[in-house]
Amino acid sequence: MAGSVIRMTIALALGLELGQHCAGQTQNAAASPAPDAKQNPWLEIYGFAMMDAGYDFKQVDPDWFDVVRPTKLPASRNQFGTNGNTYFSVRQTRFGARSEVPTSLGKLKTLFEFELFGTGADAGQTTFRLRHAYGELGQFGAGQYDSPFMDINVFPNSLECWGPNGMVFFRNVQFRWMPVQGDSRVTFALERPGASADQGRYADRVELEDVRPRFPMPDLSGEARLGRKWGYLKIAGMLRRIEWEDVGTDQFDLSGGAWGWGLNLSSNLKVRKKNVIKLQVAFGEGIQNYMNDAPADIGIKNNFGNPKTPVLGVPLPVLGIVAFYDHCWNDKFSSTIGYSRLDIDNSDGQAANAFRSGQYAVTNLLYYPVKDVMAGGEFQYGYRKNFLDGWSAPDYKIQFSFRYNFSFRIGGL
Repeated sequence: MAGSVIRMTIALALGLELGQHCAGQTQNAAASPAPDAKQNPWLEIYGFAMMDAGYDFKQVDPDWFDVVRPTKLPASRNQFGTNGNTYFSVRQTRFGARSEVPTSLGKLKTLFEFELFGTGADAGQTTFRLRHAYGELGQFGAGQYDSPFMDINVFPNSLECWGPNGMVFFRNVQFRWMPVQGDSRVTFALERPGASADQGRYADRVELEDVRPRFPMPDLSGEARLGRKWGYLKIAGMLRRIEWEDVGTDQFDLSGGAWGWGLNLSSNLKVRKKNVIKLQVAFGEGIQNYMNDAPADIGIKNNFGNPKTPVLGVPLPVLGIVAFYDHCWNDKFSSTIGYSRLDIDNSDGQAANAFRSGQYAVTNLLYYPVKDVMAGGEFQYGYRKNFLDGWSAPDYKIQFSFRYNFSFRIGGL
């Protein structure tokens, strides 16, 4: 028996693991600032080669050996073997191209970018993975790009690739309208829908084999950002419809649907010169695949009083928090320190070892000996807590990274 729920483990294309990233300061250091070419077109090729090496004092799912993801920490004792593993990786390495061409309708901008961090079917592999494939003309844009529901600027200046678990982070295929552009802006988007479900303690019931997901409408997202000299304040929202249909012929009718919704409040506060406080609070229901590290959007709720529909699918409430401080000591050294967490309000049909809460923290010291070169060390912390069985799992890592940027621009003069 299982509930009105999308098949558990279906992470549709661009679902939680497929649509994610590797970001960090690598996100900002990938290329030099775009040229200000009002008349002439330009093309820029950019990227970086990056190597990470570290030691994990505990254990994690081996497909995620070089990142800190609380959802991928063990849900039981020695689930992934014994503690203590050394790792090396070049999966943050990135390559991209962007361009700008003046037209009679405004600037035509394009962006194409990929990295080597495998996810989904390629989890754990060093392989090509698309980050951005996007273009815009005037007020309109289309392609794979950062969702307006997220705020990339709250990502800390860190070495760890995956980033704060409580952050909204999702690059999605979308069509967007940007009626107000600039430091203060307003954006609306229709995004590709997708979700995942947790069938909990009923996951092995054959009745669930006939339940199929359905997405009758695109996800609707929007942002409003107020930019000022002291930083900015942003509010973003998300509304989505998730449905599932029971196409079987047994005595149960497990069809159903749910609305997912979310609000995301974020800000950057400038402190003195080049120092920034980065803050975010996001909450909602059924928006887990827009979060950086979260489990299923839909969970099982018992409904034993109804023999035809003994279980229901319900959107799971989620809360994500991010708080980091990026500090520049001088032109050669910088540090970041901060904390993030994500909490799920589990449904009563979920398994006792289902993910309930996760925590994330990092602190580092980075060195920039010359332009386009970075080396640094970082301490990383993760923590997982289960729903009902009392299990919790901490994780501690140290990581050292080296990054070498490159860029080449044609035109724009």
